[in-house]
Amino acid sequence: MLKIKLARFGKRKQPHYRIVINEARDKRDGSYVAQVGRYVPTETPKILEFNVEEYNGWLKKGAKPTDTVASLFARFESGNPFPEKKPKLSRKAKAKLETAKQEAEEAKNKPVEEVKAEEPKVEAEVEKPAVEEVKAEEPKVEAEKPAEEPKAEEATK
Repeated sequence: MLKIKLARFGKRKQPHYRIVINEARDKRDGSYVAQVGRYVPTETPKILEFNVEEYNGWLKKGAKPTDTVASLFARFESGNPFPEKKPKLSRKAKAKLETAKQEAEEAKNKPVEEVKAEEPKVEAEVEKPAVEEVKAEEPKVEAEKPAEEPKAEEATK
């Protein structure tokens, strides 16, 4: 009896599968009669390919798909086999999202005049002292001159 099943290939923790026609009692990864598709679950986005004509031809000849292959084929036929899932939010994140939505709705409902009145006023800049005043405040440091060393002639006398 022929089966349509997945044959695993690839390195450890990096599997990819061929959708093959094989004898039911043969090894999973052994030789096969024909290949009708491939499935790569580790890629982003996942890859699922079927040769529909060959697949249907083998079904007519009496090959039985495994449950996994049957479900993969049903996904393939739907047109969007792996729809993106919405991320699950924590309670705190949901609460923040709700408050943000409410604030956005309130802002839409307010008249334009009220929104303008609520805008914060920008205060004048703090006056900075003039550059000349800063220079006047700096203490002047004079460079110290090194003491003159006695000449070699005077030291020998």
